[in-house]
Amino acid sequence: MSQNWAQQAATRALKPALNVLDRRIERLARKRARQVVDESRSVRDLKGEANKLRKELVSVQTELARMRGEVTSSGFAIDLLLGSHGRRSSRLMNKEDLQKLAAQVTRTAQAPDAYNRVVQAYRTLFELELRGVGRLAGSPQNIVGKLATTPLLDPPNGEILEIGTLFGLFSGGMVRQISRIGLKYELTIIDPLASVQLQVTQLRPDTSGSPVTETVVRENLALAGVDPERLRLIRGFSEDPAIQAQASDREYGVIVIDGDHSAEGVANDLVFAEKIAAPGGIVVLDDYGTQGWPGVEEAATRHLAGDTRFEFLGRVSTSAFLRARPLGTEAE
Repeated sequence: MSQNWAQQAATRALKPALNVLDRRIERLARKRARQVVDESRSVRDLKGEANKLRKELVSVQTELARMRGEVTSSGFAIDLLLGSHGRRSSRLMNKEDLQKLAAQVTRTAQAPDAYNRVVQAYRTLFELELRGVGRLAGSPQNIVGKLATTPLLDPPNGEILEIGTLFGLFSGGMVRQISRIGLKYELTIIDPLASVQLQVTQLRPDTSGSPVTETVVRENLALAGVDPERLRLIRGFSEDPAIQAQASDREYGVIVIDGDHSAEGVANDLVFAEKIAAPGGIVVLDDYGTQGWPGVEEAATRHLAGDTRFEFLGRVSTSAFLRARPLGTEAE
């Protein structure tokens, strides 16, 4: 996609020069035609004009080659920042991708201004990764979809719980989005912070080159503008009763489930979320409906088929969105 984007950018940049060249050739062609008709012009004059035309064409061709080189270099530089040349997962999206994502957000959040919110969230994604260390996990569509949709669903309070944070960059983005709708955030994170990403088949250093540690997470949150006095980092696994007890002292307006992706792990997190979600609270279930993590959708489908407070609102990219009913109003 980055190659197509560079070609499109080159075409747009070169179009004015090509238009100028077309006009010059047309004028010279008409002039030469008049010269041929005019028998009073000498062959020597015609040869002179032809030579001038050749020189001008060479000059324009040289300028076009220079401009092509500049556009190609510019496109490569942008690709280093945002595309596949500079990162594991390209962050470049075309207009059609953004429009498709905005349509999904509109259906899930019933929000007519979803496109503008998606564009704003897209800019936030760039800022978070360029400022912080490590990376955000997932495709740009998935990350932007979560950032754009959650505030549009009007969570009841600014209490945020994220189960599974990796480098903390997404938490910083969610805090930003909750602040945009006028809610005062308080951020709680549950994560083992085991130096490497546990959600892989082989334990090895992250491709970003940064370790998954508490120091890195706190630094990223600080770079994202998160107030350390409004941050609580609970180190451990979300299925641990002691960890759950620490996090169960409040009702959360937003719960992001992005921890253990096995069916059993997701099922445990959904049961935990039932107890701590505020009435009207939003649950974001990451990696829903993906071939790589079938346990997420499997656990969600089973959970939603039983007695639950959660109502399925929709899917945006590879995230499912649920809303919590008041306690005691589980669906039959």
